[in-house]
Amino acid sequence: MATPGGIGSGTAAIDSSTPPVLPRRPGRRVGAMLVRVGSSAAAATLLVLASTLLTTQSTARAQVPPPDADPFYAAPADIAAYPEGAIVASRQTALFGLPLPVSTWQVKYRSTDAGGAAIADVATVMVPMLPWFGPGPRPLLSYQIAEDSLGTRCAPSYALAGGGDLGGAQALIDTPFMADALRRGWAVVTSDYEGPHARFLDGVNSGRGVLDGIRAARDLPAAGLGPATPLVAWGYSGGAFATLWAAQMQPQYAPDVRFAGIAAGGLPVNWPAIAQHVDGTPQAGLAMLILIAATRDHPSAGIADLLNDRGRAMLAADGAACGPDLVSKYVNARVDDFSSVPNLLSHPIFRAATDPEELGAPAPRVPMYLYHSTSDDVIPAVGFTDLLGRYCAQGPDITFVHSALPGHNPAAAGEALGAMAYLSDRVAGVPIAPGCHPR
Repeated sequence: MATPGGIGSGTAAIDSSTPPVLPRRPGRRVGAMLVRVGSSAAAATLLVLASTLLTTQSTARAQVPPPDADPFYAAPADIAAYPEGAIVASRQTALFGLPLPVSTWQVKYRSTDAGGAAIADVATVMVPMLPWFGPGPRPLLSYQIAEDSLGTRCAPSYALAGGGDLGGAQALIDTPFMADALRRGWAVVTSDYEGPHARFLDGVNSGRGVLDGIRAARDLPAAGLGPATPLVAWGYSGGAFATLWAAQMQPQYAPDVRFAGIAAGGLPVNWPAIAQHVDGTPQAGLAMLILIAATRDHPSAGIADLLNDRGRAMLAADGAACGPDLVSKYVNARVDDFSSVPNLLSHPIFRAATDPEELGAPAPRVPMYLYHSTSDDVIPAVGFTDLLGRYCAQGPDITFVHSALPGHNPAAAGEALGAMAYLSDRVAGVPIAPGCHPR
């Protein structure tokens, strides 16, 4: 990939308003999440710099409007005329609003939501300013931040541009993992895969958002990428959900997007079980997040009819909340206190809404590195074991890790080195052992 230009100091858009004719080729408390840090000096430095934004929120908000108040995020009237993954508009930005040695762009691109409607998503494309000396083209990492939220102010692109909302804290926490790729000279793209309506727990919407974001990143002229760019993907927790949905959908939806390898950890499997696991605990806000998303994303399922007055008030008050907001607000809460029926999280209506969003079929046909803590305090490990069984029965090549690191966040940090090493080997073309096997 060619060396891109320097960091932009503003938000001047690159004119791409005419639809191009192109041959067609993603919840924990903020404090708790901060344990997810990397080990390299570059990653630590970038995290410290980014974290300073949390103490200057009013200044950041004045400089970077939230997506709903930023015309750049709006879809043009003719969005359906663009091919999937086509760039609608782009602008150069400064990563976290800071003078870092990374060229950064926001790219608005066309995608298609789970209902088949054309939508405008936004991705952040980052390229180190240092030239790439090979071998081969500069690799591209598609990194899925755990957006885990219900409102656009929680979007990764807003946080990465320096938006001062604590709801985007996950972007700061995942910074070390992206920084490690940038340190290696790789380019990184991270998409707002939940889309303009912030559809958490929507697998099809998330997978398409990831795949079309990759297409847009490769087509951005200033980034110097292209079809020959080696491509890998990575995500943890909610980011693993989006990553694996993209990998499952890739052969049919985006055959032009070919992954050399995928890493995913803290895999969210069996959404009712996850909600039940955290219900009544300090992480109970995650159960509320799942409940609100399932109710909102599948209105015809009838979950809203099972809520009491308090539950309906929660839907009205928190329908655009960020994950950290809910975790802080609903400490030790119980879902049944918001329900008119007992055991709502086991109710057939609730399961009918979450079942279509489960991972497992078809298994991605790309080498994968999957990891999960055996004592995960947020996502029960039994779901990871079940998913491995479903995937492995279909014949993919998987290296898996039942991590002994205690807990969701410690495993995210401690197993990151193995995940990046695996992706590096895939970029380098190192042969893999076929089939499913432990590390």
